[in-house]
Amino acid sequence: MPISVLIADDHGMLRQGLRMYLSLDPEIAVVGEASNGAEAVQMARELRPDVVLMDLLMPVMDGVSATSIIRRELPDTQVVALTGVPEDSSVGDVVRAGAIGYLLKDVASAELCRAIRAAAEGQVQLSPQAMARLVHEIDVPDSPPALTEREIEVLRLVAQGCSNKEVGRLLGIAEKTVKNHVARILAKLGLASRTQAALFAVRTGLAAADRSGGQPG
Repeated sequence: MPISVLIADDHGMLRQGLRMYLSLDPEIAVVGEASNGAEAVQMARELRPDVVLMDLLMPVMDGVSATSIIRRELPDTQVVALTGVPEDSSVGDVVRAGAIGYLLKDVASAELCRAIRAAAEGQVQLSPQAMARLVHEIDVPDSPPALTEREIEVLRLVAQGCSNKEVGRLLGIAEKTVKNHVARILAKLGLASRTQAALFAVRTGLAAADRSGGQPG
């Protein structure tokens, strides 16, 4: 089954361009287009897409608010934020809202398709610009709660862009066990998403910044 994608952007020509690019990839199917955040939420509820490509600056409801609602109501739907401004002040907000990825709108079509496939697998996808900005926005307590050795191994692989399935294969454990580890890591650190966990790992030196969000080998 192809990866179902909902495009949310208030510019019709950009939506058409994205649909055209994505239609060239047989593994991806665009199932809908939304022109504002409120439409994105409603269509996500109806279509339950695997991935939402979310613009941040939209009328009626912005992309950050829409992302927060979608991630809360549809945990199996991943959100990749798109912006045309590298220094967009919303980057931290949308990651805190639960977006798994953050890319610039001038991203190459092949890279965008790779990011969508990775997001559908639960892999963190951050552009280098977003990583550089976000890593300093993650709060690290003076005495962070201790993680077990296994949780640290899982966290490092998540920060490297590995999906739960890949983490399980690399560590020789079941995918469900990985999910449980990730849930405990987030609870211990007081974080809302695996993207925030990846940034925490980079900020604290558990993972290298140049590998976070990349394609695992």
